[in-house]
Amino acid sequence: MNSNIKVIRYVVGVGIILLIVSNVLAGNKPSQERKSRIMSPVRSFHPKEYVCYRASEPIVVDGKLNEEAWQHAEWTDDFQDIEGGSRPVPRFRTRAKMLWDDKFFYVAAEIEEPDVWANITQRDAVIFHDNDFEVFIDPDGDTHNYTEYEMNALNTLWDLLLEQPYRDRNFVLNNYDLKGLVSAVSVDGTINDTSDKDKKWTVEIAFPLSAYAELKSKPADGVQWRVNFSRVEWQIEKVDGKYQKKINPATGFSYPEDNWVWSPQGVVNMHLPEMWGFVQFSDIPSGEGKTSFKWNRDEEVKWALRQLYYAQRRYASANHCYASNVNQLADLREVPDSLNVKLYTTPEMYEAIIQSPFSGKNWHINQEGRTWSDN
Repeated sequence: MNSNIKVIRYVVGVGIILLIVSNVLAGNKPSQERKSRIMSPVRSFHPKEYVCYRASEPIVVDGKLNEEAWQHAEWTDDFQDIEGGSRPVPRFRTRAKMLWDDKFFYVAAEIEEPDVWANITQRDAVIFHDNDFEVFIDPDGDTHNYTEYEMNALNTLWDLLLEQPYRDRNFVLNNYDLKGLVSAVSVDGTINDTSDKDKKWTVEIAFPLSAYAELKSKPADGVQWRVNFSRVEWQIEKVDGKYQKKINPATGFSYPEDNWVWSPQGVVNMHLPEMWGFVQFSDIPSGEGKTSFKWNRDEEVKWALRQLYYAQRRYASANHCYASNVNQLADLREVPDSLNVKLYTTPEMYEAIIQSPFSGKNWHINQEGRTWSDN
């Protein structure tokens, strides 16, 4: 699909059904600081899309991607900077592809890298202190109860379960282990050898569907999950035959890492699940046919509710309570009466409800940022 048409579709859709957010308010402009903590994304809503076909044969997780099913699976778009197209193009190429079967959701990634290195060998250590590859999965798309998975070129793993994004509650199950998960790394070159140049490292991961069995959204034909991928890349130099992070002489510390992702977040923060891409499962075996991604227009309703959530956070920060009326949210334009936005508040909680003009479902959001429907 033409990218310009795609952007128009999302922007116009949101404009029709709900809150048009002003992007010119003071204090809500994009920051040039790479460690920005802006709470809401500074980009329009047009996440990446991918159709995930069935594996037509057993997949051996070895990092080689030799199976015919992998050969037919399409690559994602090349990764971009986490903030989007306004930032420099990544120095090295990264791309991913996906498959599924009755037992696993498979992810593979090709990570171009002239100097493959890794140091961390302890499971559940903070892997992003090395160059790494990360996978984020929210099966039911409510932005809560999602998993994060990180690995380095030594195939050292860190898997986490987050009940809520950090912005809503700083509680993480750091010792969570995805039982049955299988992963592998294949290096085209050498690892931790400064005497040569490498080409890439390839990762292959099988996420057991049993680990997501309690969630409402199980893979099936047409079902969509929210997924994103991230690559952390550090600037390095060779010192005494070893790789080390390059030091910024102005600060005395290492340069900040680059964050390259599949679906840009708009800010330097992967923990905004509403910005992740959409993965649509298909029963068609890989290589035996094609199907189109089907946009669910209720996502426009959910995105509009998300704008109210952002505005309520800003309002509460300034007023120490939540707005009881949409008109109190100064950075939202007038809401058409036909939308019938219902807003219920107490000093410490709120819930907003919109009936979708597309499906008829009532969609909700609360002060914790969770979205859900009645049916």
